[in-house]
Formats: sequence, C-alpha cells, structure tokens
Amino acid sequence: MPIFTADFKPTIPFKNGHFNTMYRPLFQKEKSLYTRKRIGTWDHDFIDLDFSKANSNTLAVLIHGLEGSSESKYMVSTANELNSKGIDTVAFNLRGCSGEDNLLLGTYHSGKTEDVHFVINHLLENYDYENLIIIGFSLGGNLTLKYMGEFADKLSPKIKGAIATSVPIDITSSEREMDKLKNKLYIEEFLKTIRLKVLEKSYKFPEFKLDKEKLFKASRFKHLEHLYTVPVFGFESPEDYWQKASSKPYLPKINKPTLLINAEDDSFLAKECFPYEEAGDSDTFFLEVTKYGGHVGFMTSFKQHENRWLEKRISRFIEENVQINIEQTIS
Repeated sequence: MPIFTADFKPTIPFKNGHFNTMYRPLFQKEKSLYTRKRIGTWDHDFIDLDFSKANSNTLAVLIHGLEGSSESKYMVSTANELNSKGIDTVAFNLRGCSGEDNLLLGTYHSGKTEDVHFVINHLLENYDYENLIIIGFSLGGNLTLKYMGEFADKLSPKIKGAIATSVPIDITSSEREMDKLKNKLYIEEFLKTIRLKVLEKSYKFPEFKLDKEKLFKASRFKHLEHLYTVPVFGFESPEDYWQKASSKPYLPKINKPTLLINAEDDSFLAKECFPYEEAGDSDTFFLEVTKYGGHVGFMTSFKQHENRWLEKRISRFIEENVQINIEQTIS
C-alpha cells in the first residue's frame, strides 16, 4: 500500500491554505537559467522547451499548470533543485504559454496528452538521456498522471517514473469547488488571461465564431469551456470534457513509480481528488497527502532557504523510489 505519511510541518501563517497558495508566486525568489529550444509539431505548430542542464544522463520533464509557464516559481525552483542533484531539466511550455501565441486555434487543455507524448518522443529521439522522469504541477500534473496511465503499455523503458503535485484528478468535482466563493479571486485571475487569449484567437481565426459578450461575462471555467474548449477540441459539452480529461480513471493503469502529492487544505480540490483506494491497490502509484500546503504552495516559513520542502520531496522520491543511476556526463 504505497501511501506515504507526510513530514510537511509549516510555521503558523503557512498553515493557512490561501496564504500558502499565494506566497510562492508573490514572494519566492528564484532565478531561471534556461536555454530555449523551439520544436515544430506534426500539426504545423511549435512548442517551446526550456532546458536547464547539469550535464546529466537523466532528464526531468517539468509541466506547468493552468496559465503558467517555464517561469512559474514552482517550475524554476524545481529545476534549480534538481540541477543541484545532478539532474538536467526541461520545462515544457504548453502551447500559447511561452510568451508567444501559438500558430493554431487550439492551445492546450487538461487532458491533451498527445502533446506530452509528442514532446517525450522528441526528447527520446533527439537526445541521449538514459532516464526520463516526468513532473507535473496542477493541470500539468493531471497531464502527467493521465499520460502515465493512458500510455502505460507504450512507454519507453527510459521513462522511469513521475511526480505530480496539487492535481485536480477529478475535474468534475474540482470545477464544483472552483465555483465556490472561496475561490472567486483565483478564478478571476485565471479568467483575465484566458479571456484575452481567446479573444485574440477570434481575431486571428475569424471562422471561429466567438460570442464576445458572453466571453467577457464569463465568471466560471465552465463558461469559457463552453465558448472555447468544447467547440475547438471537439467535446460534446463541458461535462464531457471533464470526464474525458480527468486523470483519475487512468491511475490503476500506471505501471511505473509515480507519486501524487496533494494537500488537504488545497481549496481547488474536492474529496474525489484524494485517491486513497487507487494508491492502496497499486504497487506503483504512490499517494502523499499533507495537512497543509495549499495549491502548489508547500512553503514552510518566511526564510527563503527553508522553503524547498516540495522540491526536496520530489528529489527524494526520485532518489528512493525511481530505480536509476544518476551520472554526470562530459559536456
């Protein structure tokens, strides 16, 4: 029964989930050292990959959350931590999230694992890494878990494991949580950037008939899904999207060491997002639930040097549960 007991013990203010959620993006100090590589896709678009290297035989692929990027604080801090442990990283900017709009009408969504599959195959075919590990946060964590289960029988032996953090594995229940008053400020921040991106797409693709009045009145994810995600990606309804994009049904199929870290006080997650039963029935899917941590927070105090619990937990899982021999290579 691979269910871990968490050792996350924050100081008093960081025991508030909202405080912990907001502290990392506002105050964490991390500097990125990326080298960007743009790759062309099979459907005549592009994806930007940001590498941070330690001259290793092992590469961690980092996938950000909704409206994040390689510059999200949790992405940068994880890259820096893994580099310090001798692991190369590549931050996968989802389409439209690298600072430049992508070329197609479609960008990304919570279940779009074909892009993950494409990027992983590109890395396997064009680089000489012996080991690949996939690490996802929030929406990127859902993509990670779904990919590990959906493609379980097709994964290269070089893919050794995965870690996912703060993941709405059951999107239906998470959407209900996000609609509650406690998440109103978060929703509005997300919708600000998404509205503008969707509006820009409507100008670039006039055949995409967008109801602009409804766009700017949108106050829930469901409203934007109805206007954009459903018609662009071919879902029948927002509910159809939630069901098909959720990673929870794929957890029993995971066959390589994979860790999910979720916090009980994450205001984005409902009880359905804590898969104790799936972890208890698996030999390879691990679950760690912390009492505190918020959403992709997991900060412990105001002391910067102490605020690496999540990054160190990721590193420790790789060290203890993913069977690889990390070696430095000559650059």
